Amino acid sequence: MRMMLKSLGAGFLLALLVHTGFFFFGTHFFIDGRSPFQINFFGGAAIGLLLGLILPQILRVGPGERLRAIVLVLIPFLMWEAAVTSHFQVFFRTLNPVMDKVYGALMLWGAAFTLIGGLIRR
Repeated sequence: MRMMLKSLGAGFLLALLVHTGFFFFGTHFFIDGRSPFQINFFGGAAIGLLLGLILPQILRVGPGERLRAIVLVLIPFLMWEAAVTSHFQVFFRTLNPVMDKVYGALMLWGAAFTLIGGLIRR
């Protein structure tokens, strides 16, 4: 039960950190052109993979609980990001509203790589 609560709390904290980052620095993420788009998705993959590798250690879960902990982190994270994506203009008034799809895709991309990182046993 303790691992579950820590993981769910970490998911809400992660969602809050990502949301805050995009709230203050979102105009720097969504720049026209192909290269910035590719850099964003490469960065999302790298950060997601890193989170999947280190979150189980931060949460101090056993080797058999790694994947479960990652899934429990991602549940509140993805729920929060789904709400933000569906109401993108409400949350990010200074950003172009058509970027909601890019934002949602970037969050899913990062979450997928977090799961991949959680599957890697060290």
